[in-house]
This record gives sequence, C-alpha cells and structure tokens, in this order.
Amino acid sequence: MSTSIFAHLEKPSMVDYPGKFAAVFFTSGCNFTCGFCHNASLMGKKQAGLSWDQLEEACKKFKKNWVNAAVITGGEPTLADDLPELIRFMKKFGFSVKLDTNGSNPEKLRDVLPWVDYVAMDVKTGMSGYSDLVQFPDIGKIRESIELIQSEAKDYEFRTTVIESLHTNTLMDEVAEDIKGSKRYVLQAFVPREDLPEKKYALLPRTTSSRLHELKDRMVGCADEILLRGA
Repeated sequence: MSTSIFAHLEKPSMVDYPGKFAAVFFTSGCNFTCGFCHNASLMGKKQAGLSWDQLEEACKKFKKNWVNAAVITGGEPTLADDLPELIRFMKKFGFSVKLDTNGSNPEKLRDVLPWVDYVAMDVKTGMSGYSDLVQFPDIGKIRESIELIQSEAKDYEFRTTVIESLHTNTLMDEVAEDIKGSKRYVLQAFVPREDLPEKKYALLPRTTSSRLHELKDRMVGCADEILLRGA
C-alpha cells in the first residue's frame, strides 16, 4: 500500500525547519496554479507514492543521521487523505513535525493541528489578488486557515514570496491586515529559474534586498517577529 509521500530530499536540511535538523518529504498534487512555483513537478495530479515500508526505511536512515524533525511539504499536503497517518507515523520516530500549507483546506488543517509542532502557511498575496495570482477564488478558506493557525497552532509562521512587480504596497498592506496579531511573518525573495511553470516569471528579476527591507519596515506591527529570507 502506498503513501502520499512522493519523494524526499536525500540529505537533511538545516533551513526548512527553524532550529531543527530536518528530513524533507514531498507530497504531490496541488490545487493552486502558481506560475512561480519552485516545486512545479509536484503540481497538478497526484503521483504514485512511496510504500509505508519505504517510508519507514527512509525515516530510520534519517534518524541514524541525527535528524530530529520532519517537514511535510508539496504540492499541497492537506490534499493527502493519509496526512493524519503520515504525521503520526513520523512522530513515532521522535521527529518534530512541520507542515507546509497554502491554507486552502482549513477542515483538514483543523484535523491535524493537534499533532503538528510547526505550521508554515504561504500567504500568497493580499486577498484581492488571489484569483489573479493563483486562480483560487475562495479567500474565505484562506482567512479561516489564518485564524485557525493563529489560535490553535503550537508554533507557526506566515510567509510571502515577494515579486516586486506584482506585490504592490496596496496588496502587502492587505496582507498585513489579514495576519495582524500573528507570532511570526516571513518575507521571502523571489528567485527566477528556467524551470518555473510560466515563462514570464523566469524572466523577472530576483527580489532586491532593499524591497524586502522596505516591506519589513512598512509591515511593522502585523506580527511579533518579521523575518527576511534571501535578502
């Protein structure tokens, strides 16, 4: 019987889980169509996953290499029917579990939050820009996930990958309002690559450090801690 884990990084990561040495596991399938997605191969339809025995073998190997955490990312992990089982399975190895999500499935998120140690939710843009940027019109679900994480997650961050030509001050002001009162917010640099789903994004410039610092100053007060990645 297969799991929803499609693949994993061969080597542990020191950047995917704050303060942890983590194994990174990927699910396939996503309900967003972000043209700037760096995991484009995991978009679209779900793909055949590892067996439970293969997953156990991988977890044992990581455990021997001093790994103390597991990151479940994608794709969009909340689309995986076996997500609760996957989280509990990884907890058996003593791993702290971090879940990456786009916030589109608050019902599944609510089910798994009791077992998750850290949640990272992508706030793609201001709510008025969601339909254009990711072709997901149900912003009610996005807002519900934000509120759920703020109130029930053990630890968490919201994060936005900033594309200078798209993430205007107006849209970022919306983000600040939507996540107001949060624990942690991360502004990430957009990095163009040739293999992005839409060619137009591959031609855009990398986000400048000055823009990230400008937004950090502009959004002061939306979270207890505002961090920059890639600045």
